[in-house]
Amino acid sequence: MAHPITKAIAAALSLLACVVVAGRETIDFDNLPSGKFSGTLLVMWVGEGGKAGDGKFVFVPDPHNRLSFTRGGGALALIVPGVMYTDGGSIPKVVQPFRGFNPWGYAPAYMVHDWIFTAHHCISDGKKDPAYLAMADIDFHESGVILGEAIQTLMAENLVARNDVAKFA
Repeated sequence: MAHPITKAIAAALSLLACVVVAGRETIDFDNLPSGKFSGTLLVMWVGEGGKAGDGKFVFVPDPHNRLSFTRGGGALALIVPGVMYTDGGSIPKVVQPFRGFNPWGYAPAYMVHDWIFTAHHCISDGKKDPAYLAMADIDFHESGVILGEAIQTLMAENLVARNDVAKFA
């Protein structure tokens, strides 16, 4: 049975998530399919980051073993992140001390999510690289679904511990 404080934190985070995505379809984490991660995740530190971040890093694809995520569902089956700046997960500092809320705890999932975000910004800036254009049809809600699938995959592959609080956030 979950501790009352854990339940209170989960409830508060769920409420916050509902406020942030008001009017949007919710994501049922428990029913998301898991996919498959492969490849190597490499990041290089390049600076201390801004006020909200935990540092500034560059994700660097390993040319011999690129990080990739094969989805268990959805229209786009394969996501292969390219070079990009990242700060890991954009987790508010106030919740980082809690298990499952470390900005690097689900790093492969965060790299997939950051790649979608980066690709959309590059497309908006007029860049026509096929790697960016492959992400063009992913809207905000679908990017959340993909993040959920990626975290679900990390849990299913026992790469991270199952966390009933984090999944609601």
